[in-house]
Amino acid sequence: MPERLRVLAGDCQVTEHGDRSRSYRGRVVVLIKPDDTTLVHDADGYQPVAWLTRPESVVVEGDGAGFSVTARDGGRRLRVVSTEATASRALPVTVAGVPVGTCPADGGALVRSHGDVVCLDCERRWGLPAGASVTDATCDDCGLPKIRVERGEPFHLCLDPACDPMEAAVSERFDRVWDCPDCEGSLAVEFAPGRVYLACENPDCETTLSIPSGVVVDECDCGLPIFETAAGRSCLDGSCQIAGHTAAKTRE
Repeated sequence: MPERLRVLAGDCQVTEHGDRSRSYRGRVVVLIKPDDTTLVHDADGYQPVAWLTRPESVVVEGDGAGFSVTARDGGRRLRVVSTEATASRALPVTVAGVPVGTCPADGGALVRSHGDVVCLDCERRWGLPAGASVTDATCDDCGLPKIRVERGEPFHLCLDPACDPMEAAVSERFDRVWDCPDCEGSLAVEFAPGRVYLACENPDCETTLSIPSGVVVDECDCGLPIFETAAGRSCLDGSCQIAGHTAAKTRE
């Protein structure tokens, strides 16, 4: 079920207590978001006249003719008291984002918001790998959009990692392709939440190297790959002493 936005309106006395105390009077609209952020808007501009972001508590009381809202966060308090209520409703709200497709489960709109893809109807959420983009293609198995993610080379995968895991694709392509710079072992693909990296297969070696969001474009003089990333070209080994020289040569 969608979360609810509480909307109250009326002729109100608004009082703020904190670093300093201020009071207002007017016909205003009070918005209480699902995270309890409380905003008081008047007729002027887009900025609220008073607000309290994600307070510790919000208490709403009313007798039909009026209402009161008290939001507290530590030593700060926002209180709105109305003697004439003109509106009091709870409205469904969702995140807002860039449309990227249609949810195959219920036909709801899929939007990209804050690094996730969310269905506006069922509100199911899929996290996106860093640097990933959502494509126009859809998965043949589940119908979700496909994403493009660069981890050494571009991979086109299903949005749902359970359907098309990035771990399997990257491992199949790059597991033990490169030698460890510190011993005679090979670098195996490993995964941690939010991170893809290479770790030496030798149990006595502690070498680990993160695979950046980018593609392999050349080979460094040290034997490791050079990646093209949003920040430029660099060796897989960020501490490589010849990486800058090698990267410069690849641009010539």
